[in-house]
Amino acid sequence: MSPPRHKPLTDVVASVGPRLRMQLSMLTPLEAGLVHEVLSVGFTEDTALRQVADACGMSEPMVVKTAKKLGFVGFRDLRAAAAAYNRLPVTEMHREVAPTDSAAEIVTKVFRTSIQALEETMSILDMGAFERAATLLMRARQRDFYGVGGSAQIAHDAAHKFLRIGVRATAYNDPHLMLMSAALLETKDVVLAVSHSGQTSAIVEAVQQAQASGASIILVTNYAESRLASMADTVLCSTARGSPLTGENAAARIAQLNILDALFVAVAQKDYGRAEQQLGRTMGAVAHKRK
Repeated sequence: MSPPRHKPLTDVVASVGPRLRMQLSMLTPLEAGLVHEVLSVGFTEDTALRQVADACGMSEPMVVKTAKKLGFVGFRDLRAAAAAYNRLPVTEMHREVAPTDSAAEIVTKVFRTSIQALEETMSILDMGAFERAATLLMRARQRDFYGVGGSAQIAHDAAHKFLRIGVRATAYNDPHLMLMSAALLETKDVVLAVSHSGQTSAIVEAVQQAQASGASIILVTNYAESRLASMADTVLCSTARGSPLTGENAAARIAQLNILDALFVAVAQKDYGRAEQQLGRTMGAVAHKRK
């Protein structure tokens, strides 16, 4: 997994964990177990190959083969990268909630999990993909935002923000309405799909229909190797470490909301004068509703 030359070393190290986790959906249970093992607190540069193989129920050659599949030269390369990542202060922030935790400890742990998700998402965000997404949204005739479940709230929040600056977008969370809207799209239109897993069947079907109509696809997801990612024109990845209590979705939502906030600002910047004017008009329209 050779690091991008334009990124500082600290950013490259910070991206190791996220990039390994993003591949989990495409791995076998044994291979996924290896990823969890090397990202565990006790894994260091002194951890032996035999120890890892035993812990994962794998042979030593299989561990080496999996390390290569993950993008590393071999086990030593994987071990060095994972150990460096595990030493990062932001990684130390992540602690599981315990039954004996006080209210202050719970707040600290939840906040720190979100901080870690933001830091790691920023370290892996593809700036080229981000700029393409902003340009597509700015130039589009029609903008459809798709999401179901928790992702629907993110799609609706983003559509609301864009409306404030006069960039009209419509958010859909009903599978039938998504398909109907997608069937009416054209080549100048854009779909922004939000799917944590990148596998949600309702979103896959709607995106397929939108592609058949000629629309461009922007995807916000936690998994770069997912089915939807393979279909999208532009992919913006979030990342978050899983937790038995909250899962990875909760922290990932914070990161995805920030990605879309940044997109909103980038689109507004492209025609700042108009965005400022439209913001004044929309704020004025609802000002009397505030008591």
